Amino acid sequence: MPDAGRRAVDPRRAPLDRGHVALSLGGRRVELRLLRDRAHYDVLVQRVLAGARVSVWIATANVKELRVEAPVGSRARAKGRYVSLLEVLQGLSQRGVELRLLHAGVPSRAFREELARCEELRGGGLAMRQCPRVHLKMIAVDGAALYLGSANLTGAGLGAKGEGRRNFEAGILTDDDVLLDEMQEAFDRIWSGRECKGCRVRDVCPAPLDGIGKPSAKAAAKKPAGNVRSRLPRGPRSSKGGA
Repeated sequence: MPDAGRRAVDPRRAPLDRGHVALSLGGRRVELRLLRDRAHYDVLVQRVLAGARVSVWIATANVKELRVEAPVGSRARAKGRYVSLLEVLQGLSQRGVELRLLHAGVPSRAFREELARCEELRGGGLAMRQCPRVHLKMIAVDGAALYLGSANLTGAGLGAKGEGRRNFEAGILTDDDVLLDEMQEAFDRIWSGRECKGCRVRDVCPAPLDGIGKPSAKAAAKKPAGNVRSRLPRGPRSSKGGA
């Protein structure tokens, strides 16, 4: 019997190794890795995100320019330099990785300036959509790895800031199929505008997502339906020589 005053350890929740736990969720075994503070950069950004092959979906409240160590093997890395995360994303886009960024706030000026220098991303390689109700922090990579936690897409949250300057953050990383399916569906519902219909802050939304790709009511009212000229009845032709 366990000692009095001590809770018996559920073997399904026993740690697999440092930072890893397994638990029972809905009758199935789910493995999670706890990420704290600097691990967001070392594990999530440098290993998981940078290694994407198919897709990267990011949801964040705030968007700011953030710096990461230059790629291994590059001259910049040999010189100990740091580059914008957007350069890393541009490299992924050039390899055919789909990039989506769902955010609430207006991106910082530094982020916008860096984005303007990334021709591949500016030309459609990075799809960005804004919803003021987005407060979730999520990164899904290749439909195979899912991060949920506190970190925004900022230097203090995910970047290479020093220990005394970065935010205190916590989150989990998992490859659980059920959680991946549920959160990617939640992301896509917002992204595609399927959550807009019942939204009660629509009047302050800069651009409701259910209107993307559709003409505005004002533009639709001005635009004639079809070729009006071809439908107008022709009047009698004037006789030769005029009246």
